Amino acid sequence: MSELVVPQGVIEQIWLKRAKRGPMDPVARAHVRTERGLVGNANQRGRRQITLLEAERWAEHLTALGREHDESLGPIRRRANVLVRGIPLVNSRGRVLRLGAVRVLIAGETKPCHQMDEVFPGLQAVMRPAWGGGAFAMILADGDIAVGDAIRWDDTLEPPSLFDRVPA
Repeated sequence: MSELVVPQGVIEQIWLKRAKRGPMDPVARAHVRTERGLVGNANQRGRRQITLLEAERWAEHLTALGREHDESLGPIRRRANVLVRGIPLVNSRGRVLRLGAVRVLIAGETKPCHQMDEVFPGLQAVMRPAWGGGAFAMILADGDIAVGDAIRWDDTLEPPSLFDRVPA
């Protein structure tokens, strides 16, 4: 009898935003609070408590722009909180993702805004299809996340119905 293999990924980077449009500070670990978000991050509450970006998708975007070797266009420029590798985020609304021991509920797609064209002309359009800007999520329980933590989908329980009680 073979074991069921659960796809896993990893947290590659974590950033905290000091203020709206402010600098993104890289951190090795962060504390997250239920229905609030990352402690020390400018965005708190609502459904956009933490933002996630796939490393693989970011690389695809840079390749599409012919900038795959441009070190000035690192994923920090996307302004997401967490860079993940190995877990596709496309069409994941309503699913629960484990970031280390922390569970988050994917609340929606992070649509790229005009700020992406300020980073590099054409980046917004390249990121628009198929969740290319990543996802945003709500924190389901307090805990810590760290660079190097394993991540995986948690389909063992029904996702909580936070969508009705947490404002957008």
